[in-house]
Amino acid sequence: MTDPLHHHGDDDLGPGLVDLAVNVRAGTPPPWLRDVLRAALDDVAAYPDARPARAAVAAAHGRDPAEVLLTAGAAEAFVLAARALAPRRAVVVHPSFTEPEAALRAAGHPVERLLLDPPAYRLDPAAVPAGADLVVLGNPTNPTSVLHPADAVAAVARPGRVLLVDEAFADTVPGEPASLAGRTDLPGLLVVRSLTKTWGLAGLRVGYALGPADLVAAMAAAQPHWPLSTPALAAAVACTTAAARAEADAAARELAGHRAALLAALPPGVAVVGEPASSFVLLRVPGGGRVRAALRDRGWAVRRGDTFPGLSPDHLRVAVRDPATSRAFAADLAAILCAEIPGPMPTTTSLPAAVPEEHR
Repeated sequence: MTDPLHHHGDDDLGPGLVDLAVNVRAGTPPPWLRDVLRAALDDVAAYPDARPARAAVAAAHGRDPAEVLLTAGAAEAFVLAARALAPRRAVVVHPSFTEPEAALRAAGHPVERLLLDPPAYRLDPAAVPAGADLVVLGNPTNPTSVLHPADAVAAVARPGRVLLVDEAFADTVPGEPASLAGRTDLPGLLVVRSLTKTWGLAGLRVGYALGPADLVAAMAAAQPHWPLSTPALAAAVACTTAAARAEADAAARELAGHRAALLAALPPGVAVVGEPASSFVLLRVPGGGRVRAALRDRGWAVRRGDTFPGLSPDHLRVAVRDPATSRAFAADLAAILCAEIPGPMPTTTSLPAAVPEEHR
């Protein structure tokens, strides 16, 4: 395996597998967004103009455009922060998305890890080292799906410290109750957002960062010219309108029902880690590595958990899909856990007809 920090859900995919490994919403982009992207192709002969998209994002969060940095997905924002900052003591709260730590290490910064305690994996602001001048955490956190209260996250901010909050999955929670994206009163707060998960734009790379104008300017200085394509900028405008944000919230509410259906279908012997609030759940199963391989044999791709600091091979991250898909997955998982045959698991189970075609 390559560097665990660079392992992601798409690495666990394979031809013909039902994708429960990647947390992009199924069935996206929606038709109206596809129309926006097609129309944007008419303008690709000209260099991209980021001003309308920056203004749209700023308006959506009640920010000044100078406090907005458009990025090629959330991952670029982490790289730019690592280039722009010179932390003396960087602390990354884990388990969490690994790209921020990877970016800091690539930029030559030493990194300390603050491992949250299982099984709740809840943030305790008092556990953050007082001397940390850069703190990185996710909310809701990938892969635990835990949503930390806004007050707890805000309590980590203080003068002389940059608090980088990865909110890539914030719009998967109805109403975004814990988001700090609109907060301008917290010193050093840098919020990173993504439009790729809810809108199915992982291949287009659309994200942004919100923070103090001087920090945004420093990150922009480390960014090449024209970092986002014209279609990506068009998507940023379209996905931050009031209508689009209402649609995203409706999708988040539907997601909550689908997540409940997945949790209800899980067989005995499977532990749900924490209190999931996002578009994925973290499970702990005995013999997780063997179970993951057996699931793959039966046609399912799930995200391995042992590449996340603080987790083990028994941890599996599973994306929330429609209830029919979740029930079919849970049935195969139950069969695997009940099997008492030593050695490799049987591979006779095929995908049931209940699994929608787009997940096959």
